[in-house]
Amino acid sequence: MKYTALIIVLSMLFPYQVFGQTLPDLGDVSQATVTPRQERQIGLQIMRQIRADPSYLDDPEVADYLSRIGSRLVAVSDRYVFEHSFEFFALNNSEINAFAMPGGFMGFHSGLITAAQSESELAGVMAHEIAHVTQKHLARMISGSQYPGMIASIAALAIAILASRSNPQAGSAVMAATQAGMIQAQLNFTRKHEKEADRIGFDMLVKAGFDPHGMASFFERMQNASRYHESGAPSFLRTHPVTFERIADIQNRVREVSYRQVPDSIEFHLVRAKLRALQGSAFQKVSEFDARLQDRRYINETAERYGLIQALLRARQYGRAEKELNVLYQTIQSDPAAQPIKNHSLGKPIRIAGDYVQAAAMIDTLAAHVKFENGQVEDAFKLYQTALAAYPHYRALIYGYADALLQHGQPQKALDFTRKQLQILRNDIRLHQLEARSHEVLGNRLQQHQAQAEALILEGKYKQAIGQLEIALRQKHENFYQLSSVEARLRQLKEAVAEHEKDR
Repeated sequence: MKYTALIIVLSMLFPYQVFGQTLPDLGDVSQATVTPRQERQIGLQIMRQIRADPSYLDDPEVADYLSRIGSRLVAVSDRYVFEHSFEFFALNNSEINAFAMPGGFMGFHSGLITAAQSESELAGVMAHEIAHVTQKHLARMISGSQYPGMIASIAALAIAILASRSNPQAGSAVMAATQAGMIQAQLNFTRKHEKEADRIGFDMLVKAGFDPHGMASFFERMQNASRYHESGAPSFLRTHPVTFERIADIQNRVREVSYRQVPDSIEFHLVRAKLRALQGSAFQKVSEFDARLQDRRYINETAERYGLIQALLRARQYGRAEKELNVLYQTIQSDPAAQPIKNHSLGKPIRIAGDYVQAAAMIDTLAAHVKFENGQVEDAFKLYQTALAAYPHYRALIYGYADALLQHGQPQKALDFTRKQLQILRNDIRLHQLEARSHEVLGNRLQQHQAQAEALILEGKYKQAIGQLEIALRQKHENFYQLSSVEARLRQLKEAVAEHEKDR
């Protein structure tokens, strides 16, 4: 089987806990075992499988939101010494869980994000995970007696990821069993890590301006769920053993901090609503949002209507989605101190309270999508252009506009636009893919395969990238400099792969 080698490599080079326990800042004792470079390569190998999994949520708005919260926490960490930048991503999985992997990759289930009742609760979980990194917990685990057990756990994890591609239920079952067995075998060893991550994470939470009550309330709610539903306890508890002692320690720390109210950002509510709209069947979600709006069972009406429109788009009810868009704009809170944004449906400026910039960009992105799907192509393009002028680096708008240009038969405009964006976002996988699609439609075969290769390199798929560059060289092309560029890139990549094989 072509994946056997990957599993063997993971089991040999990656003896780590990945689900919700540790993300390494390798140093000291463990530095001689796994280098930061190897750590990154291992993380990329696993991310390769995760990105191919149906549960991987390739959503720039969700990922960027998690990155903003994560960066805010990392910025105030006194112990942050790490060779790689973090990459936060989400999985469309209703289970409540989070996990960390080598190389700076951190994943959060959509179920955890929607289960968080406040932004501070979500930040509390993220701070706890980040603390595992800054405290070098993996280095301690590698030097401990649990080393062999972790090898088996990672092999099982790799198999679970592969199994879930053909049979999601079977894959999830293997993952759950892997997590449970791994935690049971190492429970005593990790308790001190969990307590230390609580303490360091709590300090990060306070310094970053979040409500520290959020960490205590989330853990306490998970503990209560375990007590009353023992057979179906949240998977978060299987990977993060929460005890009454830990909760009491956090609550004692909370009492030492002066209370101040920390409101949630509008973006938090919008992201949660979007994730809720993605779970389950589209028509079921439309009914759920309708019922909650009718009964006024919501925290934020703007977010609830935003989620309804997302569900309507999934259900392909484009006409009603546009009608609901008008209602959405009317429900946005008015705040004279906030910056005005153009209401493209009602034709007049509106003001959004709180974190209006990201919220306005999310709503404009949704509005452009609704217009385009409803056949109002020119209106959609105008909206994209106006919104991009206001939020030039907002990835969802960038991707949406380029994709709309391609769908509407304007590949040259799409190519010019993506090339301009790549001057700033050079390591953006989606932009390289959009560039490749543009070249494909235009018939530029050499450039198409060259762009595909760059996307594959960023995904860690080096051998496939080599294949794309070799295909590019077989294309008829009269531009000597273009051919030389491809040849140079191919040599560079082959040397890097050879060096990687040698390091193994």
